[in-house]
Amino acid sequence: MSSFDWYNWVLLPILIFISRLGDVSLATLRHLFLSKGLKRAVPIIGFFEVIIWLIAIRQVFNNLNNIACFIAWAGGFSFGTYVGMIIEERIAYGMQVIRIISNADHINLTNKFKKINQGYTVVDGEGSQGSVKLIYVIIKRTTKDDVVKLIHTHLPDAFYSIEDVKNSSMGMFSEPRRKSLKNMLFLKNK
Repeated sequence: MSSFDWYNWVLLPILIFISRLGDVSLATLRHLFLSKGLKRAVPIIGFFEVIIWLIAIRQVFNNLNNIACFIAWAGGFSFGTYVGMIIEERIAYGMQVIRIISNADHINLTNKFKKINQGYTVVDGEGSQGSVKLIYVIIKRTTKDDVVKLIHTHLPDAFYSIEDVKNSSMGMFSEPRRKSLKNMLFLKNK
């Protein structure tokens, strides 16, 4: 009776899983930085991503008869995608535009924006059910959750959409971003 091969059936698949998790997470960061115009970081991340990928794929090809390596490869890819999304959310690099559309009174919301030095633009519009106001706000991604809370507080029935902004010039942004917005959520209307 032969002993169990721990290296080929346990340790090697774990190493492949971790390698794949790493290279896919790096790929997510590379795509993020590329979309944000960070040209210097992209080739460096790409270099390490490919090195890790080559090491992992070599081990898979050296062990084509080992199903655990295939499962580790696929699992590492799946989990690496998930980890990459979490990292991207945590970094929250860049800016976003929030478009708010409402037929309700927007004055309380725009007054809150003024108090925290957050720029906005209000435009008259026409919707399927009559006149509306369109409020455009360019924000740092780190403040998105706080601004959405302000929207829910002051215009709970408003429609809003959020998109990434690659570049912008000028503008007004609250400082310090996180602290000011969180404090504003709890201020009473005056």
